[in-house]
Amino acid sequence: MASLKARPRHFVDALDFSTEEYRALISLAHDIMDAPARWQDVCAGKVMVTLFYEPSTRTRLSFEAAMQRLGGRVLTVADPATSSAAKGEGLADAIRTVCAYSDIVVLRHPKEGAARLAALYASVPLINAGDGAREHPTQTLTDLCTIQSFKGRLEELSVALCGDLKYGRTVHSLIKALACFPGIDLILISPVELRLPEAVKEEVRALNPGITWWETADLEGGLARADVLYMTRIQRERFFNEEDYLRLRDSFVLTPDRLVQAKKDLIVMHPLPRVVEIHPAVDDDPRAVYFQQARLGMFVRMALVTYLLGVRPC
Repeated sequence: MASLKARPRHFVDALDFSTEEYRALISLAHDIMDAPARWQDVCAGKVMVTLFYEPSTRTRLSFEAAMQRLGGRVLTVADPATSSAAKGEGLADAIRTVCAYSDIVVLRHPKEGAARLAALYASVPLINAGDGAREHPTQTLTDLCTIQSFKGRLEELSVALCGDLKYGRTVHSLIKALACFPGIDLILISPVELRLPEAVKEEVRALNPGITWWETADLEGGLARADVLYMTRIQRERFFNEEDYLRLRDSFVLTPDRLVQAKKDLIVMHPLPRVVEIHPAVDDDPRAVYFQQARLGMFVRMALVTYLLGVRPC
């Protein structure tokens, strides 16, 4: 008689987790931060494959650091030109193959929907580390952890998102997750050409018909009422026309002068990397938390890996 095997849990969309699961993962991340020695061997004997078809520094390294700090091992494909993708191997076959070698897979891919497709063929937990302009759910987990850590709550907040709202996958994932929490007021700051897509707005309306948002190109006006400012870069790699990129690149640059009218307890976040959108002088402002945000990303990914693998300290 054939044995039955439970289907693995994947994380490919910001809505794959409930608000209760997000809160639990953030709490778990803080438990790991407070007592890292308790968790240093929980993934001993486990192997993670990081399969990246697009460049990455923070996401890939934070996953790899997370797994190594949990006592596991990592196999990496950071350059698709050195893998069988260069020979024409399809994503489905690649996923089935790497699952044979590993206990958990982290995938980044330039095509929207690639992670959802890969999850259909994954026999171990699969994590979406970014697919085109669509989703980046583990950055959302990082962002929610940062907001909870610095603001003490995930509800009743005015959140301003500034920059490339059209192609920014971190924005698309974060907005959907925020819409699931009560009392969120969104301030969408962008050039007209880079406004949030209607498809994302429709998803947000479906999730929370009562949510409010304000679209504007006025950074100072949006800043004045925000509790959280989420800056994003204008992404050169998403543009088909170099002239359009250069025209829009400097649309919003956060400087110390522009922060004068902001709330004293505002936090300034950024998924990084930044290019020109936050002046380096802002780094010294105590409201700038983007480098702490990057460090929190490692701990929430540690929490995520243990959750999906079902491992805990003895």
